[in-house]
Amino acid sequence: MKKLTLILLTLLILSGNSFAQEAPMTMARAKALVERPALNPVPSLIPDPNRVSIDTLDTSDPRIKLILCSDGTWHYTKDHDLLNDDSVYRRAWSAERANPYNVAYDDLPFRSIIWLVDSTTTFCVPYQTKVFSKFGRRRGRQHQGVDLPYPKGTPARAAFPGKVRIAKRFGGYGNLVVLRHPSGLETFYGHLSQILVEPDQWVEAGDVIGLGGSTGRSTGPHLHFETRYLGYAFDPQWLIDFETGTLRHGVFVLRRRYLTPGSTYVPESEDEEEQIYLTEEEERAEEERIARELAAARYHKIRSGDTLSTIARKYGTTVSAICKLNGISPKTTLRVGRTIRVK
Repeated sequence: MKKLTLILLTLLILSGNSFAQEAPMTMARAKALVERPALNPVPSLIPDPNRVSIDTLDTSDPRIKLILCSDGTWHYTKDHDLLNDDSVYRRAWSAERANPYNVAYDDLPFRSIIWLVDSTTTFCVPYQTKVFSKFGRRRGRQHQGVDLPYPKGTPARAAFPGKVRIAKRFGGYGNLVVLRHPSGLETFYGHLSQILVEPDQWVEAGDVIGLGGSTGRSTGPHLHFETRYLGYAFDPQWLIDFETGTLRHGVFVLRRRYLTPGSTYVPESEDEEEQIYLTEEEERAEEERIARELAAARYHKIRSGDTLSTIARKYGTTVSAICKLNGISPKTTLRVGRTIRVK
């Protein structure tokens, strides 16, 4: 009977149907499996004293283990020792450089498929709040992430499981943590008052990796959060709705044009969903169209006495259009010498 139970469970593991949310299991069935030792036991990652791991089973993927728990449930986890050999954690791995890849833009794929969550990869919003400062041009320079209002000392949490690549003071970022995730995606957490992880440490989604602060080039306590792929930053709001604390996609289609400085998140529509299936020629044509628009862009250097209204009238545009181009609001203070885009 024990052998039959084990065979049935193994078949369940190997089938695609097993990759789902946690499933209940009776104590009698769980105890029947304890006698089989795992080839590479992995301890439970669930910090619940009432939920003890009672057995570890192998799956068809040696990096993934099935943990049986004393409360009659099971869950998947990953063997970090084996994950260390994955190319995603070996290629361009550096604790000293923000971008260790050195990939030319023209060499990037037109479209990259990024798996964000599955049965072994979960998500946790780093901090749920309204975005204070968005991705894009800001005060004449590129802002490569989003700024989240963040009281000093508030826990900063890992968005996805992964491995710590950078954990130290890093220029304008102040105290910075960089995580690389299984998909190759990297997330940056800047201006921390305290770092609570070390380079090469494995973390799970929701783990506290640091505390909020205002270190580095910062005007007040906030969390600077970035998403990067192959070294190129893109707007984190393509992935996360920070106001609701939810992930927008389980699988994200990252287009190459999202990796340009001027590409910011826009709410999805049916038309945008259809664009996922654009051919390479259509993607190239769309990139060329955007490049022409950027080449025709016009900028204005703020002078004493300038207001958004006077600038808008001068260039035949509107205040709201200028605000959208620069990620600012009509109440933003215009500093003399700053350059803003007007067309």
